Amino acid sequence: MADEVSQVGMDAKPEVLVRLPDHLVRLFPGADRRVRLHAATVDEMLTALDARWPGMRDRLCDSSPAVRRHINIFVAGRRAVLATALAQGMDVFVLTAISGG
Repeated sequence: MADEVSQVGMDAKPEVLVRLPDHLVRLFPGADRRVRLHAATVDEMLTALDARWPGMRDRLCDSSPAVRRHINIFVAGRRAVLATALAQGMDVFVLTAISGG
């Protein structure tokens, strides 16, 4: 019964497709550029990524906690913050800022 309840709770969270930048994936052996996971917010998404590849959250968030300044997360075409809600089937893009001179 407890297993059924925990599975129902997981299914209640939307499944999203997270697209990670290649240079980030290279830092985490076994990581994929496209990851499907269940999360209701960007914060939960980062926690789920960190559960699969420990240390990934630290690469994407600072200690305040907030998304690092040089990292951009886009949900539905808009820049997201940790509290941004996710919906079933959404694509989430994690990008790094590019600068130069």
